[in-house]
Amino acid sequence: MNFFSTSNIWVHIPLGAGGYDLSWIEAISTLFGLLCIWYASKEKIINYLFGLINVTLFAVIFFQIQLYASLLLQLFFFVANIYGWYAWSRQTQDHQAELQIRWLSLPKALVWGAVCVGGIALMTFNIDRVFAYLTQLTVAIMQFLGFNAQLPALEPDAFPFWDSTMMVLSIAAMILMTRKYVENWLLWLAVNVISVVIFAYQGVYVMALEYVILMLIALNGSRLWIRSASQNHSRPLSSV
Repeated sequence: MNFFSTSNIWVHIPLGAGGYDLSWIEAISTLFGLLCIWYASKEKIINYLFGLINVTLFAVIFFQIQLYASLLLQLFFFVANIYGWYAWSRQTQDHQAELQIRWLSLPKALVWGAVCVGGIALMTFNIDRVFAYLTQLTVAIMQFLGFNAQLPALEPDAFPFWDSTMMVLSIAAMILMTRKYVENWLLWLAVNVISVVIFAYQGVYVMALEYVILMLIALNGSRLWIRSASQNHSRPLSSV
C-alpha cells in the first residue's frame, strides 16, 4: 500500500519556492484525469473508465491529507461517472447512440443559470459551514466503517467566492456532460481559468500548469462539440 501513499515521491519538480514533490499517486491520478477529459472531448465512452479511476485515486489522496469534505465530493463524481457511462451507452433500435450532442434550450439554460448563481451565492456565505458539516459526516462514516479517521483542524476558506464558484460549476458541468450538453465545456473552461489564476497566485505552479492543460483540452472539446451539435441541427438557446 506504500505505493498509494502521498509520501511516495516520484519526482521533485523545481518550480516555485522550494519546488514541488510529486507523488506517484498524484501523478497517476492526474494522468487519468487528463485522459478522461481528452476522451470526453472526443465523445469516447471510455472517458468514464478513466474518470472512475481518477476520482477513486483522488479520494485516496484526500483521505491521506485529511480533506474529508473533498473526499465526500468524490463520491458524487464517482456516481456521476457511472451514470454517464450508462447514459452514453444507451442505443436506439438502429444501434445509434441515444444521446446526441446538443445545446441546452433557452428555458433549460435559464434554469441552469439560476441554479448555478443561487448555488454560488449560497455556498459563498456558507462554505466553511458546509465543508465542516461534510467533514464531520465523512469522519463519522469512516469511523463507523472501522477507519482510524480523526476530525482535522479546519481553517477558514481563503477564497470563499472563487472556491464556491469552482465547486458549483464543476458539479453542474459534470451533470451536463453526462447528458451531452455543449455547455458543460463552457463551464469547465470557467473552472479551469479560475483554477489557473488561484494556483498561480498561491505559488502552486505545477497545479496551475495542470489546469492550463485542462483548459486547452476544454477549448478543444468546446470546438468539437459545437461542431457536432451543429451537425445534429441543434442551436444555442433555441426555444426547444
